[in-house]
Amino acid sequence: MNGNTPLSDRFQRNIEYLRLSVTDRCDLRCSYCMPEDFKGYEEPEHWLNFDEVERLIGAFARLGVKRLRLTGGEPLLRRNLPELARRLSALPGIEDLSLSTNATQLSKYAHSLHNAGVSRINVSLDSLQRERIAQITGRDCLDKILAGLMAGKEAGFAPIKINMVAQQGVNDDEIDAMVAFCLEHGFILRFIETMPVGSTGRNAQYLDLQPVKLRLQERFGLVEGVMPGGGPARYLKSRDGKFSVGFITPISQHFCETCNRVRLAVDGTLYTCLGQDEKFEFRPLLRGGISDAELEDAIRNAISLKPERHEFKEEPGKIVRFMSTTGG
Repeated sequence: MNGNTPLSDRFQRNIEYLRLSVTDRCDLRCSYCMPEDFKGYEEPEHWLNFDEVERLIGAFARLGVKRLRLTGGEPLLRRNLPELARRLSALPGIEDLSLSTNATQLSKYAHSLHNAGVSRINVSLDSLQRERIAQITGRDCLDKILAGLMAGKEAGFAPIKINMVAQQGVNDDEIDAMVAFCLEHGFILRFIETMPVGSTGRNAQYLDLQPVKLRLQERFGLVEGVMPGGGPARYLKSRDGKFSVGFITPISQHFCETCNRVRLAVDGTLYTCLGQDEKFEFRPLLRGGISDAELEDAIRNAISLKPERHEFKEEPGKIVRFMSTTGG
């Protein structure tokens, strides 16, 4: 670590978690994320190449970032992703490399990614009903997702977390079925509130997860728990420790005071908050001959832009970019 001082923002929050988007493209069109007719993708020549990614993440690691998550879009659409994972997992200081995926491509890449150093995965799964998944994602993809999940389990990823974006009147009647599915397979379940990011997020059917949390806590006798990973979820677990369920609640119970993460988009733009517009562009610096010392100074300057909190409740129409642009 540079100078033995942690990478901190203006509010004394240590930043040790980076979410790295390796593509803004996706093979699904989830109703709360990306419009069906979206064509505003970043040009490939603007994507950071693997050498640039490795250099930039190496600098973040020297400054104290320990946890790295590969995201998108759908990260498995990035060609040769296992090679990038291998390079990043070998960087000094990176202690945890994980992946968020919709799992439609996971059956092809599970073993190579695990061998490359990805230790755990989060899989988006909003329904166990084939027709409903097709409605939510715009694609008939449930079989591919389930095949990917089982391939991930067989490859040895642990833990495997299921992310369910819960929506009022859309899939809230499947909450108990998803609990049963995760209990059966040993997966960790996480419910996520929709966020007003882009027009798609604002048009989603928001569901307050606090009543859901109370109901599940009472039904299954759950107690407060902790799960390694550095993310924002608040967890409950069974008393025997065999089941855990997390709640990511940016609206009903935000977690800004403990936020330890930033997001790097595929074009090298660092977004310091999902709910604000502060950003810092690294691509021009990387392609302009910046030294390592200057790069580390630039990272500290970027982190200083991180705001105290989002304003999803106060200004729900503020963020016009889509989630896939920011990085999941």
